[in-house]
Formats: sequence, C-alpha cells, structure tokens
Amino acid sequence: MSKSIFNPENQNNNLSAKIIAGLERISEAFKVLLWEKAKTLGLSPIQIQILIFIAYHKLDQCNVSHLAKEFNVTKPTISDAVRVLIKKELIEKVISSSDSRSYAIQLSPTGKNMVMDTENFAEPLEHQLHQIDNKLLEDTFAVLSQLIHKLNRTGLLSVQRTCFSCKFYSNKGNSSYCNLLESPLSNADIRLDCPEFQGV
Repeated sequence: MSKSIFNPENQNNNLSAKIIAGLERISEAFKVLLWEKAKTLGLSPIQIQILIFIAYHKLDQCNVSHLAKEFNVTKPTISDAVRVLIKKELIEKVISSSDSRSYAIQLSPTGKNMVMDTENFAEPLEHQLHQIDNKLLEDTFAVLSQLIHKLNRTGLLSVQRTCFSCKFYSNKGNSSYCNLLESPLSNADIRLDCPEFQGV
C-alpha cells in the first residue's frame, strides 16, 4: 500500500499527514475566495494580492523583483500583472532617483478604493476562526509560525519577515524576546510580517 500522506488510510496513523491534508483544504478555500473576488471585480488573483501587498508595505518592497519573491512567481508574471494594473489606473510607477530604469509601484487613489473592495475576501475564514477557543487559536498559530520559519530556512518560502528570522529576536530561557521592543513575546505576539523586521 502506498505510504503517501494523501492516502486517507495512512492519515489515520500519521498526525503530520492529517495536518498537511488540512492545510491543503484551507489553501483551497483561500483560493476559492480569492478567485470569487477576482471574478467579481475583473481582476486576477495575483493582481488583487499585489494591490493588497503594496497598500501595507514600504515602497522599497513594492518593486517587480521583490514581489516575484514575495509571491513565489516569475518576474514576467509580476510584470504582466503590474502592466495591467497600470493600464487600469490602479497603481502608479515611482521612478528611482538614482536609476531611471528602476521603479517601485504605489496605489493610485482609484487603487486605494479598490483595495477597500478587495481585502475583505478572506473574511469568511476569519469569521470561522472567531468561533474557535482562543487557547486553541494560540496553539495553532504557534505551530504555523514555526512551520513558516522552517519552510523559509529550507528555501521553500523565499521571503519572510517573521520574528524568528529577525536580528532583534532572541530566545531567553526558552522564551521569545524582542530586543527592539525590549519585551518578552508570547506565542500570540510573534509576527509573521513585521514592519521593523531586519534579517540576521
């Protein structure tokens, strides 16, 4: 019999396999919600993700090279999406003062309105999470944050701004601590996308 983690019989005795199967299903739900929103607004999923990302991140992270790493896609894929978003007047180029061939992107006023219309696509997931006991949520997040960190270290996730990869993070007496905030961090305090992140 196949030892595949996707074989339901193997999952009965393999908790890791069950978790992977669960993550796959949640991923499918996320994609369905994103696609539904995209179809409603005449955008592609990656275009929506780009708009939401540049709404909340620094300008130096909002260029084709960084976005390609962020979403684990090729530069041409991002370039095509950016071209369409410019044509739809949802984003604007910000030309580098040091290199006229280099540019970042920012939202236009129309783009800011579009983000308000798009960023609620994951609310059905959030609604379900609000109905789960907070201690269970904290334990789940602790596992997810560790898994994301480990996937980043193996190269499966190319860009992460999580506490565990930050130069300000330390582990004191088996407890997490932020040297920038000068504060201990509970499991729930760990950030997956920290604006103050600096790589080690």
